[in-house]
Amino acid sequence: MKITTQSEKQTLNLGKKIAKQLKGGEVIGLIGELGAGKTVFIKGLAQGLNIKKTITSPTFVLMKVYPVKSCEAGSPTAKFNRVNPINNLRQRRICLGRKQSTINNFIHVDAYRLKSAQDLIDIGIKDYLSKKTAVTVIEWADQVKNILPKNRILVKIKMGRNPNQRIFEINNQYGKSVRVQRT
Repeated sequence: MKITTQSEKQTLNLGKKIAKQLKGGEVIGLIGELGAGKTVFIKGLAQGLNIKKTITSPTFVLMKVYPVKSCEAGSPTAKFNRVNPINNLRQRRICLGRKQSTINNFIHVDAYRLKSAQDLIDIGIKDYLSKKTAVTVIEWADQVKNILPKNRILVKIKMGRNPNQRIFEINNQYGKSVRVQRT
């Protein structure tokens, strides 16, 4: 499937929309040149999973693990603000579709500086690949393609004709379709 975004905001929103469909166990490999929008897309995925921390590319640390907050009853994200009903609406939208999520961790990997996939294996990536309670996203996935599971989502990002345009080619190897409405 090909999707074109016209701005950084649309790229962020694309990531959010895809995150709403994730169930856990997905490995998403991103391929694209420097400045193509990989990190912006990942920020959208993280926001779609209700991660509040600032997402930066783990270029020098290679891998970051972010906890994913549940929206189940009794969790901090399920508590609603009595003073500001607008925040309640926002919170309900964030939690919509997340109630039955089994995702506990969001793993962000940057393979740009790696000499080989063994570097990722040495820091424990195999503990997360296809783990049912995690979503793993790997920037520069073409650098470590030999360790990616067969069931994966590959996202190729190319720069478009204007400076903010990005063309996403999403190839889902899971056999499930990733449905995204045009933004």
